[in-house]
Amino acid sequence: MIPVRTLSFLAIMMLLGGCMVGPDYKRPDPAVPATFSATDNPSAPAAETIPEKWWELYQDAALNDLVSKTLENNTDIRVAVARVEEADAYMQEIGTNLLPSIDLKSNATRSRISQLGLIPVFPGLKAVRQIYSVSIGTTFELDFWGKMRRARESARAHALASHFARDTVYLSMTSLVAGNYLLLRSLDAQLAILRNSLRNREEGLVITQHRLAGGVASALDLHQAEAARTMLIAQIADLTRLRTVTEHQLAVLTGILDLKLAEGDIRSLPAPPVPPPGLPSSLLESRPDIRQAEADVITANANIGIAKAALFPSIALTSSVGRESISLTNLIRSAATIWTAGVNLNMPVFDAGRLLARMDQASAQKKQAVASYEGTIRTAFREVNDALVTVRQHTEREAAMEASQVSAERALKIARNRYETGYSAYLDVLDSQRTYNDAALATIESRQARLSATVDLFKALGGGWKENQQHKALQQ
Repeated sequence: MIPVRTLSFLAIMMLLGGCMVGPDYKRPDPAVPATFSATDNPSAPAAETIPEKWWELYQDAALNDLVSKTLENNTDIRVAVARVEEADAYMQEIGTNLLPSIDLKSNATRSRISQLGLIPVFPGLKAVRQIYSVSIGTTFELDFWGKMRRARESARAHALASHFARDTVYLSMTSLVAGNYLLLRSLDAQLAILRNSLRNREEGLVITQHRLAGGVASALDLHQAEAARTMLIAQIADLTRLRTVTEHQLAVLTGILDLKLAEGDIRSLPAPPVPPPGLPSSLLESRPDIRQAEADVITANANIGIAKAALFPSIALTSSVGRESISLTNLIRSAATIWTAGVNLNMPVFDAGRLLARMDQASAQKKQAVASYEGTIRTAFREVNDALVTVRQHTEREAAMEASQVSAERALKIARNRYETGYSAYLDVLDSQRTYNDAALATIESRQARLSATVDLFKALGGGWKENQQHKALQQ
C-alpha cells in the first residue's frame, strides 16, 4: 500500500502541474466602426462572397496562368514558405520539453594507476584496470508554474504568425501580378488606339499632299499634318517602352525571365462584383497581416508568463539504471546493477533584479505588439474605405469618359467632312483628332484605374470578404 504521505505529495504535484503563471490572452478591442463606408453601386454587380482565387473573376486565362506561375516560382514566396517550415519545426522542438528525455549511455575505459601515488595499490590489485558500463536514464522538469506550457503557447503563436506572414506574401504577390497585368493590357489598348490614329493621320497626310498639288490646300496644312504624324510616332514609342518594362516586371514576378505575352485589350476584361451595401468591418479579421499582428500579441503575452515563471523554483526529476563491471562478461550479472534517483531544486535567491527586468521587458514588448495590432487594424480599415471610394468614383469616371469619347468621335467625323469639302481649315481636323485621342486614351486609363481599384479592394479585404477558415488547427 502506498503511504498517505506519498499520496499527498503526488496530489500536490498534480495540482501545481495545472497552474500557469502569467496573464491569459484576451483579444484587444481596437474600437473600429461596425461597417465600412457606403458600398452601393447600382451600375455594378454585387456579390456576397469572393472566391479564394479572386483573380479568376477577371476571366482571363493569361492572368490565371501568370498568377499560378508566380505562386510556384516567386522567390519571395519560397522564402516565406521556408520560414513557415522553420517556425513549425521550432514549435515541435518546444513541445518536446513537456515530455521526459531518455538517454542511453555506454562507456568502456582502460586506465593505469600510479604505484607511487598517494593511493597505494593493494596486493592482488592490478595497476591497469578497465571499466565497462551501460545505463539508461531520464531527466524530466516538472512544469509547476507553466513555464514550458507558456513556451509552447508562444511557439505555437509564432508558428501561426509565420503562416499568416506567408499568406500576406501570397496576397501581395498575386495583387502585384494582377496590377501589372492590367497595366500591360491598358498599354496594349492605348497602343491600338494610337496605331489606328496613326493610320488615319497618314491617310490624311496623303490627302493633304494631293490637295496641295491641286492648289486646294496650303503648305501650312501639309506641315501641320506631318507634325501631328510624328507626334503620334513618339507617343507609340514611349508606350511601347512602358509595355516592355511592365512585361519584364511580370517576368521577374513569375520567375520566367524570357516571358513574352501576346497583345490583348483591357476592354475585354469584365468588371468583377463589388461588395454589397453595409459591408461589416469584422471581415478585416480575415486579413492575414491582421491575423499575424494578433499572433504576435499572443506570443508577447505568453512570453510574460515565461519570464514570470523564472522567478519561481524549478524542480527536475532524474533517474538512471544500468550495469557496471570491470569485466565485459560480468555486465549481465545482477551484482553489476547500478541505479540513481534524485530531485534537483533550483531557486533564484539574488540576481540583482535581472529576472524582474526581463519580466518588465516582456510586458513592454506586449504593449508594443498590442499597439502594432491596433495600428494594423486602423490602417486596414482606411485601406478598405479608400478602395471602396476609389472603385465607386472610377466607375462613374469611366462612364463619363466613354460618353466623352463618343462625342469626340462624332466631332472628328464632322471636322473631316468639313475639311474635305473646303468649309474649314486642316487645323480643325487636327484639334478634333487630338481631342478624340485624348478622350479614347482617358477612357482606357479609366478602365484600368477601375479594375486596378478592384484589385486593391480584394487585397484590402484579405483576398475577399468571407470568413477565412484556415489555420484552425494551430489555434486550438
